[in-house]
Amino acid sequence: MPNKIHIAFGCDHAGYAYKEAVLNYLAAKGYEVTDNGTNTVDSVDYPDFVHPVAVSIQNGESKFGVIMCGSGNGVAITANKHRGIRAALCWNREIAELARQHNDANIISIPVRYVSIETAIEMLDAFLNTPFEGGRHQKRVEKIDITL
Repeated sequence: MPNKIHIAFGCDHAGYAYKEAVLNYLAAKGYEVTDNGTNTVDSVDYPDFVHPVAVSIQNGESKFGVIMCGSGNGVAITANKHRGIRAALCWNREIAELARQHNDANIISIPVRYVSIETAIEMLDAFLNTPFEGGRHQKRVEKIDITL
């Protein structure tokens, strides 16, 4: 039975190497996924593939996002420009869990040049299956967006 949770995906040319493994994992787990690309190893501009992921979450079309590039930094910085988006750059399972538990992260940013495919899948699994703790963390999360 499908999870009925929708996930938006986006990556640049560096992330393309892990794309198939990540999308296959999500499909096997029953998640619904929108693939915003890229579909090539040719050099592309990562914001073109990250903005649609963030907008999908902002509009309520997706609950979570997965973004990937070489370092994970460019895609995370781009996503975090969007109000209500909390993209977390993760490099191991514990960081992915803490991003959900303490920060209510809604996008995981994977640095494909620094983690294996196996680690990427392990982090993704932890990210998607770890709930936000709320409590003392809730007021902190509420202070993230600028309200000027």
